[in-house]
Amino acid sequence: MNDVFHDFVDTLSFPPLDVQFDAATRGSVLSAPTDLARIAVEGADAAEFLHNQLTNAVTSLGLDQARLAGYCSPKGRLLATLLMWRQADTIVLQTDKLIAPTLTKRLSMFVLRAKAKLRPMDEFIAIGVAGPDAAEALREAGAVLPEPDAASAIYAVAQQPATVGQQVGAVIRLPDADGRPRYQWMVHAEHFQHAWKTLSSRLSLVGTEVWDWMGLQAGVPHITLPTQEQFVPQMVNLELLGGVDFKKGCYPGQEIVARSQYRGTLKRRMQRAHVNAPTSAGAEVFSAADPSQPCGMVVNAAMAPDGGTDLLVELKLDALDTVIHLATADGPVLTLESLPYVIPVAENA
Repeated sequence: MNDVFHDFVDTLSFPPLDVQFDAATRGSVLSAPTDLARIAVEGADAAEFLHNQLTNAVTSLGLDQARLAGYCSPKGRLLATLLMWRQADTIVLQTDKLIAPTLTKRLSMFVLRAKAKLRPMDEFIAIGVAGPDAAEALREAGAVLPEPDAASAIYAVAQQPATVGQQVGAVIRLPDADGRPRYQWMVHAEHFQHAWKTLSSRLSLVGTEVWDWMGLQAGVPHITLPTQEQFVPQMVNLELLGGVDFKKGCYPGQEIVARSQYRGTLKRRMQRAHVNAPTSAGAEVFSAADPSQPCGMVVNAAMAPDGGTDLLVELKLDALDTVIHLATADGPVLTLESLPYVIPVAENA
């Protein structure tokens, strides 16, 4: 993590959590998320190299786009989920910060003779901004935002983000959190404190926990250490979010991912849920109809505003009409909630 950012975050004083949640649901907020890291991929062959490694197309990625993608094991199981975009001549991969070092090392093993190099991207810092005043506040701080028409065309279906504003970094229009617009501004370390000062004069400060909760509302999965190699991309709806290109050709695990898509073998999907108990990614869940074995796993979890935990949870489709318990067959009961996008009806039949 950038030393400037690390030192700065240590000095921040956050309001009580209830005040943060109130700001996140009623007003506009500012955050400096600490659980993500970025990998810079540089060189003449960077795009082609990544195109052959990730689930989504990279060679066609424009300067005005960001895309979700996955990196799979040879068995088609996700080792990481990524948000990728071009920033000047660099392709940026954003992922969980605890996964980033091993992901960098693993991808570097396959560079071979390609003209591509991977390194931590520490010179830029991510600022999260959300709420009705987010866009105006960003412009006041000097950010360049995606064109409104382009952003709405993409995010109307909560799919791939758009990114522009290469002067100081990139502004990424993230999927809405229950209708509230969200942005990520990649700011160069030299400009960070100035940008933060301007934004913090207008927006309420929230910590990583609340920022992650807002992201969870968008239904976008994030693979972390406890869930590595647990899911084929479709199990966590990655292709519904534009994160899998089935026409792009080979990548690790591609045959298994394609087979799941075209042979009707997919029997599991990610859902939103709430439970009145603490939990975390990797926790198993059980159906009352078959308590002898797990029917799914928590993908992501975040403290909920009114207590308990909001979840993204991967489940067997045939368990959706049953009572689902957390951790044990008689554990706390999950309440399923709607996603901001549609899972194909045939798979819920």
